[in-house]
Amino acid sequence: MEHTHPIIDSANQSKVATLDLPELYQCVHCGLCLNECPTYRTLQLEPESPRGRIHLVKAAADGRIELNERFKEHIYLCLLCRACETACPSGVQYGRIAETAREHLGPPGSPLARTVLNFVFAQLLPYPRRLRFAFSLLRLYQRTGLHRVMRSFLPTKLREMDAMLPTVPRKFFRPESSGHHAISQYRAKVAMLNGCVMPLLFGDVNEATLRVLQRNGCEVIFPKSQTCCGALNTHNGESTAAKRMARQNIDAFLGANVDAIIVNAAGCGAVMKEYGFLLRDDPAYAEKAERFGSLVKDAGEFLAGLGLVGTFAPLNLTVTYQDPCHLAHGQKIRSQPRKLLHAIPGLKLIEMEGSDRCCGSAGIYNLTHPEMSRHLLQEKMQSIASTNTEAIVAPNPGCMLQLRLGAQQFGPALTVYHLMDLLERSYRAAEASSPK
Repeated sequence: MEHTHPIIDSANQSKVATLDLPELYQCVHCGLCLNECPTYRTLQLEPESPRGRIHLVKAAADGRIELNERFKEHIYLCLLCRACETACPSGVQYGRIAETAREHLGPPGSPLARTVLNFVFAQLLPYPRRLRFAFSLLRLYQRTGLHRVMRSFLPTKLREMDAMLPTVPRKFFRPESSGHHAISQYRAKVAMLNGCVMPLLFGDVNEATLRVLQRNGCEVIFPKSQTCCGALNTHNGESTAAKRMARQNIDAFLGANVDAIIVNAAGCGAVMKEYGFLLRDDPAYAEKAERFGSLVKDAGEFLAGLGLVGTFAPLNLTVTYQDPCHLAHGQKIRSQPRKLLHAIPGLKLIEMEGSDRCCGSAGIYNLTHPEMSRHLLQEKMQSIASTNTEAIVAPNPGCMLQLRLGAQQFGPALTVYHLMDLLERSYRAAEASSPK
C-alpha cells in the first residue's frame, strides 16, 4: 500500500507538494539505529537520531508541523552517512527519506549561503569547463601567495574555510577521448566516470585507476558527454540540476555499450546506483536509470570481482583502512577493498576501531556544520592513532581531504592514500624491477 501525504513547501508555504514515501512506515522505532548515528551518539537528543528525524518528517507529511528553520536544522544536522541503514533490522532506507525532505527544504544555511550553493549546484558542477576555470583561478590564488595575504582580512568562518582548501595541483587529469586499450589480455570494456572534483584535485587517483584497469585487461573509455554525478546536489536539496545531470550521464554511458561503469569515488557511486530512485517519476528515464544503476561498479568492487592479474612488487607499509560511508553503508561494499589490499605483498592491514564511522566530511558537511564535523574528525583520528600505522587508505575524495586535514590538525601525521594509488604503486614498482 502506498502512502501519499501533503507536505508544505518551505519556499512557498501556500503550495502543496506530495510526499510519496512508504519508507516512512517501515520504521518500528526499535532504537537499534541510535548508537550508530554520529549526531545522536554525540548529542544524545532524540531529534538528532534517525528515528527522531523520521518522526519529524512523518509529522510534516501529516501536516502536524511546518517545515520551518528549526525543522530544517534537524534534517541537515544529519550527515547522511546511512550507518542507520546498516543497523536497521526493518531495512528502512533512511537516505531516501532525508533526501526527499531536503528536496522540499532546499539547500542549507543562510539566504546568502543558499544562493552560493544554488549557483555552485546549477551553474558550476554540471559544466566541466566552468569548473576547470574556477579551479584554475583557485590555483592561481594559492600559487601567487594571495591566500596568505587575504586570510588575515577574512572573517573567522571564511578564514577557517580557506585554511581547509586543499592545494590545487599543477596539472588536471584529461583522459584521451579515443579510449585507452588494455595492456594485458583483454577481459572487459568499461567506461569510467571522470567526475567533477576528481580530475581537478585527484587527477593522480584517476590516472592510477585507469592504469590499474588497463593492467587488468580492461579497455577504458571516458564518454565525452558525461558530467558531474549530481551527488552533492542530491544530498543538499537541489534536484532539478541533479536530475538533468543524471539524464545526461545515462545517455552518455549507456550509449557507450560497456560491460561496467567504473567509479572511484564512493559518494558518486552510491548516487549513480540510485538514479532509478532519483528518476522514478520520469517515464522516459525510469527504466534506463535502473539499467544504468545495475552497471555502476565501484573500482574496488569491480576489480575484486574480476580478479587481479599481473605481478605486484612488495610494499613494506603498515596501513589502516577507513570505510567511506557511502561505500560501506550506501553500497554495502566492505570486504572487496580489503581483499585488494591483502593482494599487495608486504603490505600489512591493521583494522581501526569504528572504521565505518563517519569521519565528518559528508560532502560539504565540514563547511556547513564545522563544529560537529571537527568533533567527529577528532574522534576518527584518535581511532587511527591507536593502530600505530604509517598510512590511511580511504577510497573516496571527501574522506581523503578530511583525513589529511585531521592529520594536520590533530595528528598523527600520516599519509592518506586511495586504494588505487597503492595498487598502481605496486604494479609500477614490479614493472620497474623486471628485466628489460
